[in-house]
Amino acid sequence: MNSPQELNHEDVLRVKLEVLRQKHRDLDEAINALQEKGPSAQLTIQRLKKDKLQLKDQIARIEDELTPDIIA
Repeated sequence: MNSPQELNHEDVLRVKLEVLRQKHRDLDEAINALQEKGPSAQLTIQRLKKDKLQLKDQIARIEDELTPDIIA
């Protein structure tokens, strides 16, 4: 049985989901800031966009796991 200090699997996923969403927002802000600098940061922007897409995929997987399947 879980002690009051332990989180169940769903709670852990929800915490992880919030962390990933925050990282996604942070990357978005970083990309916007770099785009204002001009073309000199283009390589870094591409790398950050790739990282942002990977985070989006992770977020989608966790959201799918948290959303119950509805059998129609």
